[in-house]
Amino acid sequence: MVIPVTPFLKNQLHFTALDMGTMTALFAFAQFIASPIVGRISDRVGRKPILVAGLSLFMVSEFVFALTNRLAMFDLSRLIGGLSAAMVGPTAMAMAADITSKRDRAKVIGWLSAAFSGGLILGPGIGGLLAQISYKTPFWVAAGLGLISTIFLFILLPSEQQLGVESAESGVDKQSGDWHDLLTRPVIILFILILTSAFGLAGFESVYSLYVNEVFNFTLANIALVLVLNGVGSLILQVIFFDRLVQMLGERRLIRYCVALTFAGTIWNLVAHTKIEVILATLVVFCAIDILRPAITTLLTKASDRNQGLINGLNMSLTSVGNIIGPLMSGALLDINHQYPYMVVAGFMAVSYLITFGLKPSTKQKTA
Repeated sequence: MVIPVTPFLKNQLHFTALDMGTMTALFAFAQFIASPIVGRISDRVGRKPILVAGLSLFMVSEFVFALTNRLAMFDLSRLIGGLSAAMVGPTAMAMAADITSKRDRAKVIGWLSAAFSGGLILGPGIGGLLAQISYKTPFWVAAGLGLISTIFLFILLPSEQQLGVESAESGVDKQSGDWHDLLTRPVIILFILILTSAFGLAGFESVYSLYVNEVFNFTLANIALVLVLNGVGSLILQVIFFDRLVQMLGERRLIRYCVALTFAGTIWNLVAHTKIEVILATLVVFCAIDILRPAITTLLTKASDRNQGLINGLNMSLTSVGNIIGPLMSGALLDINHQYPYMVVAGFMAVSYLITFGLKPSTKQKTA
């Protein structure tokens, strides 16, 4: 909801591009630092308290943003927002892993991913409409939604004890364990894959609008069309097809195919000559990304019966590293040559593809 407002905020309050970039970086930095710490805490105290606290902090973050016109307070708001994201996203995924069997997990994580995607699709449009009233209105509405979400979650979401987490399929307490449970070959390889693919995916997405505008003269309408098509495709893939693809191919092969498609689509973007080619190549990449991310998350949650909060926290933390460094890398390369960013992205995806061959199922997973 707040994305369309940021340019007006910058102009209205006479901030610099560096000021706006700092706000974004502070959000990502807080998310990077807090995700594994909060994940570990949720393994010990339970998921529901962390989710309630995270949504409460989201509400506070938006209220601060709506109330202030001072740069320091905007920065504080973004730090709180990053902490909130670190508490809500990984903990929701961890709870999904706690309360589902491995057979049903792909379906649930696909729905959760679709929920996040749906918010990203609807949010900017609603925010743009609300900004017609005032550039602060989207923040007030977001804060109100945060308050409503917190109340509903507190009242309606059962605790882990009520859901019987301790007696779930493996017969172990899924909210106990230690770091040794993570030091296994499948988990380490998945973390390396998350890091390399995050660099590539963030590098591709961050400069896409600039790239197609400079090279192919895409208008705002052209870019909007691509984003709308991707949004609709993302929801369809994650809700309808993701679980079926996992059941048919398995997570490992699905991850490998998605990485290969991302690599192929990136190369296609580099050699394309028409707008239609670029749109098709971009949709190949974006659709592959929309399947790749929940596939990695699903496989990661199956790698250990314990430490789901810590595992999902580290997943988000490593993704945040890519989200911070990937755009900086691609932006700097784009200033040198418009093809350099996607050449480097293709390199990262090629490395990620090779890493996928190390994703061998453990004996435990084979018999699960």
